[in-house]
Amino acid sequence: MSRVVLKKANIFKGDLILVNAESGFKEPEGFDLVPVLGREDILLERRAAAALEKLVEKIGGRDNIVPVSGWRSQGEQQDIWDDTIINSGEEFTRRFVAVPGHSEHQTGLAIDLGLKMEHIDFICPEFPYDGICGEFRKIAPKYGFIERYPRGKEDITGIGHEPWHFRYVGAPHGEVMAETGLTLEEYTELLRGYVLGEKCLKSAGGAEIAYLPAKRCEDTALEFEDDCRFSISGDNIGGFIITRWRGQDGNP
Repeated sequence: MSRVVLKKANIFKGDLILVNAESGFKEPEGFDLVPVLGREDILLERRAAAALEKLVEKIGGRDNIVPVSGWRSQGEQQDIWDDTIINSGEEFTRRFVAVPGHSEHQTGLAIDLGLKMEHIDFICPEFPYDGICGEFRKIAPKYGFIERYPRGKEDITGIGHEPWHFRYVGAPHGEVMAETGLTLEEYTELLRGYVLGEKCLKSAGGAEIAYLPAKRCEDTALEFEDDCRFSISGDNIGGFIITRWRGQDGNP
């Protein structure tokens, strides 16, 4: 058996943390950030970067798809917010730029992508739904990426439709969210109804997903069978999302 002790601080870490206007980002002591797609100045969390590299390689998109913006510090997000307010006004800024401290880009799990061209708009890069970008979208969920701010969900996400902004949530969550059409807000809310030990959500690939509310005053210990692969993520709200595979590899 494998035994894992979850501390309360772990609620704010993991691939499935929800960062939005209501849930700010609690920056950890350190990031495992690496350059992505040949850009030394654009960084992602290591797992997200590796998955993105595999995804772009799979579709032969290295010459056509370019990273525009990855991890941002609090200061960088503040500068972008301030500059966009000055150049494009408050209404546009609030539609397309997250408030500093509440941006997914600060997690290292979000990437803005663009179609390679002579001029790329930093705030709203071109990333259409056809061609090589369409191919990217088709298999992105398998590699753990979702389009984070889809059309028609603006009232839920609090951000305008951003076809260029992708968020790494890991496997199998990308595929489950794509199949159900849920945003990260809706997905994490759904999972809170699948309490560990009572019932679980099963993915098409056989993974079992459940939610564990964090205890208020003590650490939480979990045990996993030797033949069970597992991943654990905080939700940045009040608990943990537990994913288990029995004798399977959870990565594409």
